[in-house]
Amino acid sequence: MDEDKDFLRQDNNYRTLKAFQKAECIYDVTYYFANTYLKVGDRTIDQMVQAARSGKQNLAEGNIDGITSREMELKLTNVNRASLHELLLDYEDYLRVRGLEQWAHDDPRCVQTRTFCKAHLDSAIFREKIKERSDETIANIAITLIHQCDILIRGLIEWKKRDFLEKGGIKEEMYQARKDWQKKNGAYGKIPYEGNGGNGRYGGNGVNGSNGVNGQKPDQPNQPNNPNKPTQPNK
Repeated sequence: MDEDKDFLRQDNNYRTLKAFQKAECIYDVTYYFANTYLKVGDRTIDQMVQAARSGKQNLAEGNIDGITSREMELKLTNVNRASLHELLLDYEDYLRVRGLEQWAHDDPRCVQTRTFCKAHLDSAIFREKIKERSDETIANIAITLIHQCDILIRGLIEWKKRDFLEKGGIKEEMYQARKDWQKKNGAYGKIPYEGNGGNGRYGGNGVNGSNGVNGQKPDQPNQPNNPNKPTQPNK
């Protein structure tokens, strides 16, 4: 029904979100990194991959759930952000405990990486490029991607908050859509009345559900005898 579009958003294609595309790049980089540079059996492998997966999946789920629940949309989007911060700590830990360098913000390598990551959202490019890089470089690439994705998610959350303040939740939109429909169709609680023996105002045929003619009130049936009044004997 066309009326559904008044309060059910139809444009929730999460694949077009830059934050989702960036999160997909993070997942692909993390999957390769964890399975290449961490030892088999290390629990960190599963933890990092699952955190990267959560960062992507919750963004998609929240975007879809937002069609009917703005509260759930905001909640899952924030869960997405929390998962990526968990993953960020794993990459920082990897570099620190192995004596590897985490690039400073003004390091030329970091500046170059930020520029490249900002310009590319296709995960296939990263899957190809990281095969030629060291674990230190890949970890710093992932860290850069996570920071950029975090900025996008924060902007997305702020936009969703403003959208909620302006439009309200789904119940408010449904109520307004219902009022608009009633106004458009002239249906403000009116109950149709038909005489001539048709379906009457109060149900049944005619007035008061009886078989009226031309909408006229039918003759009243004989009243029953008063049960408290004794019956007169025949004389």
